[in-house]
Amino acid sequence: MLSRVVLTALAAALFSQPATAQNYPAKPVHIFVPASPGGASDLAARLVAPKLTEALGQPFVVENRVASGGIVATAQLAKSPADGHTIMMTFDTFASNPHMYKDLPYDVIRDFEPIMLLVRYPQILVVHPSLKVKTVPEFVAYSKANGSRMNFGSAGPASSSRLAFELFKEAAGIEIDPIHYKGGGPAINDLVAGTVQVMLIQAGGSIGQNIKAGKLVGLATSGRGRTPQYPDLPTIAEFYPGFETTSWVGLVAPAGTPRPVSRALPSGSPSSSSPKPPGGARSSARRTSGSIDGGAVTVDLRGRGFPRLSD
Repeated sequence: MLSRVVLTALAAALFSQPATAQNYPAKPVHIFVPASPGGASDLAARLVAPKLTEALGQPFVVENRVASGGIVATAQLAKSPADGHTIMMTFDTFASNPHMYKDLPYDVIRDFEPIMLLVRYPQILVVHPSLKVKTVPEFVAYSKANGSRMNFGSAGPASSSRLAFELFKEAAGIEIDPIHYKGGGPAINDLVAGTVQVMLIQAGGSIGQNIKAGKLVGLATSGRGRTPQYPDLPTIAEFYPGFETTSWVGLVAPAGTPRPVSRALPSGSPSSSSPKPPGGARSSARRTSGSIDGGAVTVDLRGRGFPRLSD
């Protein structure tokens, strides 16, 4: 993770598909990503799409639809035909938006079919090097003295990066105001530029690359245990027992999408060996690998293990 993003996509070989899925897809498939380029969901979509294109014989086209914290794209998906030709690579805000906003133009229980939970992964507490802190206690002390002059970046008001940092603020007893962005990519860019001073963000994307280049300083990860890709970083729980946050990325379709069609989507290319997944993420014996610079996430396309949308 210090040098490259490794995204592992589980891919079962294509055989014995039900007859009703034999002709799927019949045309290009559009993958909505309700976030800007550079975030975990965008990276996942852009690595998975070529595998699905190769396996299923039609283009899988990634479309970034950035507006209103993912609400617009999610509403558009809800109104799309339930034939598997419009799907969405979504993330934490899919589950948190109903608790943050009233009168959403969709119902996450009624209007969607969960297809795959692709990844769960810890976040990383990162700061701009101008703070000249190297540890969580140093950062907390600095924040207590300078919090009124600081801002933390978030990928959106209902994003896991915002909610996780709010939890960290409570645990550490600090006060720092947020600046919300339309996705993790722009937020990370402003963190590197020093516009915001700290984030608690998914460790994929460009985070690992910027830490290695000295443009950001990693302080701790948010999982239950230390992350193999950052073995020298402690967990936040080592300073604040019980602290744990994770992010997730998953694939959903409109409600009513036929099960044979949704089961065809986890199909991919022949299996190959793959690196150990980060931070205790689970993997499978059958998979294929792809990489992008930055950090590591593990994608599981078995179509199993998606949390209930009501959780």
